[in-house]
Amino acid sequence: MSLHTLSATDALHSLDTYSAIIDARSEDEYALDHLPHALNWPTLNNEERRVVGTTYKQISAFEARKRGAAMAAHNIARHIERDVIELPTDWQPLLYCWRGGKRSGSLALVLGQIGFKVTLIEGGYKAFRAALVEQIPPLAQALRFQVVCGPTGSGKTRLLQALARAGAQVLDLEDLASHRSSVLGLIPGQAQPSQKAFDTLVWNALRQFDTTRVVYVESESKKVGNVAVPDSLMTAMRASPCLALQWPTEHRVELLMEDYAFFAQDPALFCARLEVLAPLRGKAVVAQWQAQVHAGQVREVVGELLSLHYDPGYSSSIDRNFTQHSAAKIIAAHAHSTGAFDQLARQIRAETE
Repeated sequence: MSLHTLSATDALHSLDTYSAIIDARSEDEYALDHLPHALNWPTLNNEERRVVGTTYKQISAFEARKRGAAMAAHNIARHIERDVIELPTDWQPLLYCWRGGKRSGSLALVLGQIGFKVTLIEGGYKAFRAALVEQIPPLAQALRFQVVCGPTGSGKTRLLQALARAGAQVLDLEDLASHRSSVLGLIPGQAQPSQKAFDTLVWNALRQFDTTRVVYVESESKKVGNVAVPDSLMTAMRASPCLALQWPTEHRVELLMEDYAFFAQDPALFCARLEVLAPLRGKAVVAQWQAQVHAGQVREVVGELLSLHYDPGYSSSIDRNFTQHSAAKIIAAHAHSTGAFDQLARQIRAETE
């Protein structure tokens, strides 16, 4: 049998060397967060885990272990039949569960007996999570950020996407968070990750950047929807050089009408999101906006949102939070087409890298 253990810290540095990463926890635990690219092979599924826990509390630990062993044996056999039979002898998985190692250890024992070289993470996901959180500050501090600033609708996300197409290093926090950051930024039908999962996504992005090259990032606020950007990353971003993306208001409205087309298509959704602004802008103002939306005046409402809500907040916070913004280089695309932003991205790379 070939079975090894690895500390969580060492696992952070060697994730890319394994044939597969196997998460032996239940589906719900996996959904909350998991190691990058991990496959979910539950040793006990959600319901089975609940049954074992209830048996442990109401009867005894011995009875719970017997019942759990029977369930685990059945599930492990199913994983092997479904996922392992066709694998070659040099397949080398990294396994983990929550903390104690019983679930991953049971699976690892069988895989090791087959003849695979199996590695277990000591302390499981809990230890990995602690090591990951410790690594984010040094990773963030080692990078050179170039912060793309600009008021809502100026095309910051489009520019980041163009920079990525041009081969630049890009940290798109809104993409990782599945949210467009503002109070209206919830993306219909797309759930945000948990805070732990967002941290893992950020860590996984940071660890892959070349520290000798610039990383472009948007001037995000601390919260992106329901998740928070790690403090150390925010500190590094806010101290970095800035680019100020400028765009006439009427063009910003047109860009937002494209990017938030689902609001025009679903007035009820738009009105529901506008309700969030009532404590800030007053019920009367929000009610007027909602009436305009139902009357088909979405473009007019978007313009007022910019002038009355987004722009004042941006102006009052950007210089305070991003210390180099006052010295930012002014940039602009000649249109809001993909080609125009691609051209701007190439120009920025030539001047900043």
